[in-house]
Amino acid sequence: MITKEQALELIRDFCNLNDVPLYGTCSINELKDSFHLTQEELEGLTHAISLAVPLSEAVLDGIIDQPTLLYKWHYRQANIQLDKLAFLLSIKIQEAGYRTLPIAASQVIDWHKQIGHVSHRHVALKAGLGWLGRNNLLVTKKYGAHVRLVTILTNLPLPEGEMQEFQCGQCYDCVHACPVNAIGNQASEHNFQKCFELLDYFCKKKNMNLHICGICVKVCKRNKY
Repeated sequence: MITKEQALELIRDFCNLNDVPLYGTCSINELKDSFHLTQEELEGLTHAISLAVPLSEAVLDGIIDQPTLLYKWHYRQANIQLDKLAFLLSIKIQEAGYRTLPIAASQVIDWHKQIGHVSHRHVALKAGLGWLGRNNLLVTKKYGAHVRLVTILTNLPLPEGEMQEFQCGQCYDCVHACPVNAIGNQASEHNFQKCFELLDYFCKKKNMNLHICGICVKVCKRNKY
C-alpha cells in the first residue's frame, strides 16, 4: 500500500522528468456528478491528477482579431503532448498496482454544449492550479491563461489541493478584448452562446476547421498576477 506522500512523489518525479511545470491532485467526490463517464469507467476511482503545460507566447502574440494557422497547429500539438503525458503517467500508476483512467485533453462529446467527459478546468481549480478568471478559463499565477490541461482519474491515495481565491483584481483585459462581448465582470456572466457562435464562425468561415479563438487567452498574460 502506497502512502499519500509516496503517491505525490511518484507524480512529482514524473512531472520533473517530463518538464511539466504545473500539476496538482484532488478528490473527485464533489465532481463526479458532472462527469460524463459510465459507472464501469468510474468504478473505484477516487482522485484526479491535473497536469498543465504552457503555450508559446510568440504563437499567441500572432493572434490579433482571429486565431491563426500557427495557433491551430500549436493548440493541437499541446493536446497531443498532454495526451501522451497522461498516457505514460497512467501506465506508471497502473504498474504500481492502482487503477487509472486518462481523459483526452480535447475530446468533445457534445458539440453544441462544448463539453467533454470531464471538465479539465474544474479539476484543475479543485487541484489548486489556479482560479476561474473573468474569461471563464483557468488562470494561473505564473502563466495567466496561457496553459492547456489534461486529467487522469485514479484510486491512488492523493492529497487534496488547496483551491485559490480569485486574483484577477482590476484586470479587465479579457473583457475588453472579446470581439462579441461574451465576457462579464465574473465567470458566471460568461455568455456561452455568443462565445460559441464566434468559435463556430472561425471554424466554418475562416477555415480553421476547429472551434478555437485564443483572443482572451492571449491577453491574460504570463506573470501578470
